[in-house]
Amino acid sequence: MSPKHSTSAATPFTAGCTASASPFPTASRPPADREADAETGVRATGGTAGDSSRRSRFAWTVTGSGHFLAETLELAFRLPQVDFFLSAAAEEVLPLYGYPVDVLKERFRVFRDKGASSVPVGMLYDDVYHTVVVAPATSNTVAKCAFGISDTLPTNMFAQAGKLAIPGIVFACDSEPVVITKSPREWVELRPRNIDLDNVARLRSIDHCTVVESLATLEQALNARLAQLTEMNHPPRSLHSGRDDFAPPARPAGTAGCAAEPLPHSPEVAQASLAADRREP
Repeated sequence: MSPKHSTSAATPFTAGCTASASPFPTASRPPADREADAETGVRATGGTAGDSSRRSRFAWTVTGSGHFLAETLELAFRLPQVDFFLSAAAEEVLPLYGYPVDVLKERFRVFRDKGASSVPVGMLYDDVYHTVVVAPATSNTVAKCAFGISDTLPTNMFAQAGKLAIPGIVFACDSEPVVITKSPREWVELRPRNIDLDNVARLRSIDHCTVVESLATLEQALNARLAQLTEMNHPPRSLHSGRDDFAPPARPAGTAGCAAEPLPHSPEVAQASLAADRREP
């Protein structure tokens, strides 16, 4: 007898990541190969039933953490086809570190946490994003992701990505017994609690999630994902036009924070760019 499929409408309110297989899954079956619901005859065309080869963008979510914030953003700026998703806390913190939201919007697509339903999450259903990054992630965000709570834009993006078998990469800030981090005014020493460290460990068991604990391992995870996208033949395209010539306007010269170098336009170029920058003194 055919298995019964749920046909409830997709919603951005999610409770966790319930999927399987490796953090970086291969292409899903095309819609034509999907089974129709036994009762309604409905055949899914979006979500995991969509065409994974059309997913062409990185979704980079930012929380309220300042831990290596500038360095993680500089990595994001060199990726092909990246959009930013900000929590309400991120909007407050970014200007303190020299990244005004209005300046980011001049160069990138920026989505903000302005509604209870996290409407931008719906783009995950529309074959837009192949990877969701949460970097840097506060201990609060890590705890929510680890326990399936999704009440902010970043945690909603992470949870729904997992349900769609879209790989997630999380840069956990409080992952060592002693953490030296930069506040807006000075370097400070923090000692994460046992519960913070336990939540990082728990997060590692979440489906389709790769947890990294340093800038070096974040870069390695991004390079690994870029290499897999190249193997899967994902051409980077803009969100609306499907072309590979999307180039957000350069930010005004002299403004602190946002690098104005052009983005690479292919996974191969981006991977080489990341590697080259690591070799520079």
